[in-house]
Amino acid sequence: MKTVDTFHLIKDLELRIESSIMLAVTIFQNLDTSILLQPSITGGWSIAQCLEHLNSYGDFYLPQIKNAFSISTQQRSFLTFKSSWLGNYFTQMMLPDSGKKYPAMKKHMPKKDLDAHAVVAEFIHQQELLLSYLDIAKGKDLNTKIPLSISRFLKLKAGDVFQFIVAHNERHLEQAKRNIS
Repeated sequence: MKTVDTFHLIKDLELRIESSIMLAVTIFQNLDTSILLQPSITGGWSIAQCLEHLNSYGDFYLPQIKNAFSISTQQRSFLTFKSSWLGNYFTQMMLPDSGKKYPAMKKHMPKKDLDAHAVVAEFIHQQELLLSYLDIAKGKDLNTKIPLSISRFLKLKAGDVFQFIVAHNERHLEQAKRNIS
């Protein structure tokens, strides 16, 4: 587990999310529906399915983050943040260059029949919301606990959840980009 400067952690996450938004706005948003829905030539997900998968995680985690920070009265009291071993593990396994494939959980499996442009718009909206929650996090304790989508009994620190979401997004955005010929 590494200890990082909280300001630099949040700044890094903001830049990575802004990069994801830029990709969605400049590339995915302007693609034809047929390209967004075209399955990968390797048999994997289409661009829209990759984004819908990410949206399903956003549907779970964004309200959890909002709720955790709205009930947390503790202001940020630490200049550094230390990931938990579990948070670090989940984040590392989701990084695009981890080299491993993991099957998606059943509840996060995207359908094939999607309104592709609505999926892209929702992804952009969720990323903007995530940015706004990071802004709120600047004044909150990143050790605030947030339930995991795999089990509400397991909880991670908010700082770990942010890192996991961003790494997971980057992983599937790389997958989606491979579908552009």
